[in-house]
Amino acid sequence: MKMLIYVMNRPELLDKFLKELAKNQIKGGTIIDSTGMGRRLAGNDDIPWIGSLRAVFDMPRAESKTILLVLPDEQVDVVYGIINTISGDLSRPNTGIAFTLPIDSVKGYKG
Repeated sequence: MKMLIYVMNRPELLDKFLKELAKNQIKGGTIIDSTGMGRRLAGNDDIPWIGSLRAVFDMPRAESKTILLVLPDEQVDVVYGIINTISGDLSRPNTGIAFTLPIDSVKGYKG
């Protein structure tokens, strides 16, 4: 089992992403509103060098969605494929990040 954590930087794609998960029999997950550290610091005037970050983060996106999924190992690549289809290549700037963590034990999983 794995926990896949996906920070989606384009929250307007969330519904489309969730529908694709459902089409692939991937159900159940947690969605958290989130904000990146750089964006949060860009609004802080207490740190002198932070002002230069404002130019980098001068984008309309104010928040991200962090999606937590508990998955059997064989579904991880399916989700990565959905992410790539919906959000594009995560190696591009401002697309997001996705990674997995091993799960040693789980209770309440309804996969």
